[in-house]
Amino acid sequence: MARTRLTREVRILLITQFFDPEPTFKGLLFARELTRRGHDVQVITGFPNYPGGRVYPGYRVRPLQRESRDGVEVLRVPLYPSHDRSAIRRVANYASFALSATVLGMLLTRRPDVVYVYHPPATIGLAAMAQRFLRGVPVVYDIQDLWPDTLRATGMVDNPIVLRAVDVWCRAVYRAASRLVVLSPGFKTRLVERGVPAERIDVIYNWCDEAGMAPAPPDKELAVQLGLDARSFIVLFAGTMGLAQGLDVVIDAATRLAEPMPHVNFVLIGGGLDRARLVVRVAEAGLRNVHFVEPRPMHAMGPVLALADALLVHLRDDPLFHITIPSKTQAYLAAGKPVLMGVSGDARSLVEDAGAGLGFTPEDGAALAAAVIDLATRSASERAAMGAAGAAFYQNHLSLAVGTDAFERTFASAVAA
Repeated sequence: MARTRLTREVRILLITQFFDPEPTFKGLLFARELTRRGHDVQVITGFPNYPGGRVYPGYRVRPLQRESRDGVEVLRVPLYPSHDRSAIRRVANYASFALSATVLGMLLTRRPDVVYVYHPPATIGLAAMAQRFLRGVPVVYDIQDLWPDTLRATGMVDNPIVLRAVDVWCRAVYRAASRLVVLSPGFKTRLVERGVPAERIDVIYNWCDEAGMAPAPPDKELAVQLGLDARSFIVLFAGTMGLAQGLDVVIDAATRLAEPMPHVNFVLIGGGLDRARLVVRVAEAGLRNVHFVEPRPMHAMGPVLALADALLVHLRDDPLFHITIPSKTQAYLAAGKPVLMGVSGDARSLVEDAGAGLGFTPEDGAALAAAVIDLATRSASERAAMGAAGAAFYQNHLSLAVGTDAFERTFASAVAA
């Protein structure tokens, strides 16, 4: 039987470690849309420090801070700010927020009708379990990263005892949740394999910050400001440059294309732990077809994406990434540009089924170079058709409106259970 959406105003408590002004699409964007639909939304979050690990200007860590953002009540609780390579400091960051959100969330928030919890990190499960068992409130637990799989795949943790402990903890949190939300069919399959009943899991694809993301002609003045030649064929990667992204593949492909296709340029925009090493490697190789651009706010990325002829997604070839869909995929599709998908499995299937781009084997510079050649030698009308197909697919299947409809159905099921 089809589940119905919420038909009355409900109180929704959002618990998330990451919230605006930090880059996130399940933060203010989601809270504001739920509020627009008539729901009473309250948010528990931390003091903004992601991804750099430093508290944003205008904020300082306090025992408590209340604020209102676009009519949404936000309660900020203390945490230890850190997002560097230190496992100890990262654990302190996650654990401090989990403890604050659990204790202060119980003491300082109205009793909601349903709690929405954004994971990662898995430590946020503590706040979820407190709301479920001490308040008796149904919990919808949104799994954006599979732990301990992600910890293992990214190299953040390799101790088998720690990984096993995290696995036990996550299974306990999953059992406690009223409903689980996952971002891909592969995530659902993996959880079912771990004993979670399929009927308690909903696949809801992520959306993007849609402001300014509509397809638009390239801004030549912006290209000049960024140091780009608008006459070249631009392959653009936007986002975090970390170990999981495996961006050595770009340097390998650029090396192969430097002579046969000198008009092809790779542009990497963003920050991340691996950026400095990549910059050094490009300089040492003397590559003139790889360019680095400083990070820009998410809301300002639409005009930047419009400069590209192709948008690149890439993750290391790890089994975990075969079942994930990188969040930039949605923004790329919404921007109406062809996508080069270097992620196997669900993400590649989504792009290819949409007719929105080409897939290639991850961590294979020759495969990326071949995909770029394929796309660059097609007609402009063929590439435009790919971009239009991606934009249409986004609006029909992945948009904020479509996703929020699905979440209302999930919240209704949790409340009615």
